[in-house]
Amino acid sequence: MSALCLATRAQEARRVSVAVLDMGGTLTGARVAKRLSKLLVSSDARGQTRLALLDRDMGRAAARGIGYAGSLNMSISDARALGTAMGCDFYLTGDAQTIRRSSSTRPAYFESYASVFVVSTRTGQLVLWERPTAEADTASAAESSLLNALDSHGVARYAEAILAASAREEHERFETTQDVAAHVIDLSTDEGAGAHADLREPAPYRRLRPAYTDAASHAETEATVDTEVEIGADGEVGSIRVVRWAGFGLDEEVVKTVRQMHFRPATRDGEPVSVRVLLRYNFRRPAKANSGGAQANDD
Repeated sequence: MSALCLATRAQEARRVSVAVLDMGGTLTGARVAKRLSKLLVSSDARGQTRLALLDRDMGRAAARGIGYAGSLNMSISDARALGTAMGCDFYLTGDAQTIRRSSSTRPAYFESYASVFVVSTRTGQLVLWERPTAEADTASAAESSLLNALDSHGVARYAEAILAASAREEHERFETTQDVAAHVIDLSTDEGAGAHADLREPAPYRRLRPAYTDAASHAETEATVDTEVEIGADGEVGSIRVVRWAGFGLDEEVVKTVRQMHFRPATRDGEPVSVRVLLRYNFRRPAKANSGGAQANDD
C-alpha cells in the first residue's frame, strides 16, 4: 500500500484537534476568537465536521503556563512547544483591534482588523496568515463588518488550510526518504560553528535585502525572520527552511531574496565544501518621514 494511501486512511480515521487562543487583550479580540471557535467546527465544505475544537479556557491556561504572551513572531521550536502544551494538532493565534483613524482626505473613521495566524504543532510552521479588515463611521459598525467577513470568507479558508496541512504532514510521516544532505556541514548553530572553527564560512558576492511588505507596513509589524540555508561547494543556494517566521509576506520575501544570492563557497584547507548556515533578517517599521522606507537589516 502506498504512503499516500496510508496517510489518507490515517487522516480519515481521526479528527484534527484545533485550539483557538485569544486574539490580543481587546474586546474585539475576544469577539473574534469566540466567532472563530464557533465557526471552525462547522466550516467543512463537504458538510462533515473533521475538526475537534479544544476547550478555550484550558488552551489559554496551558499557553500562559509556558509563558506565551501573544507573540506573532515565533521560532519553530517555540511554536511546537506551545502547541504541545495545549495538546492540539493546530492552533490559531493573532491580534484583533478596533482603532480610530484620522486622515487628511476624509473624516475620522474606525478600522477593525484581525491578524490571524494558523500554526502546525507537528512542524512548528506557519500554515496560513491573513489580516481581514473593515472600516466604518463607528467602532461597532466596523467590528460588525469584520465579524461578518470572517463568517463569509476567512473561517472556511482556515479549516481547509488545516485539513490540507494535516494530510500533507501525515503523508510525509509515512514516507521514508534518504538523507541526501548528510554531506552538508551544519554551521547554523553555535555548536556547529564551534565544531568547525577551521572552516572559512561562505560570503555573499552581494548582500540583498528583502523588502518590507505592504502587509507588514499596514500592520506596522516589527519582526525577525530566520532561515537555514544550504550553500553548495559551488556557492549556489540549495534548500531554504524558515525556522523563525513572521507572516505578513515577510517569510516569502526573505526566501525569494535568498534565492537570488550567490556566494563564495565555504572552504576547508582551501577546498570548497557544502554548508548549512543561518541567515537572519530583522524588519523594523520605516520612519514615517521616509516614504521609501527602510527595508530590512541582515545579520
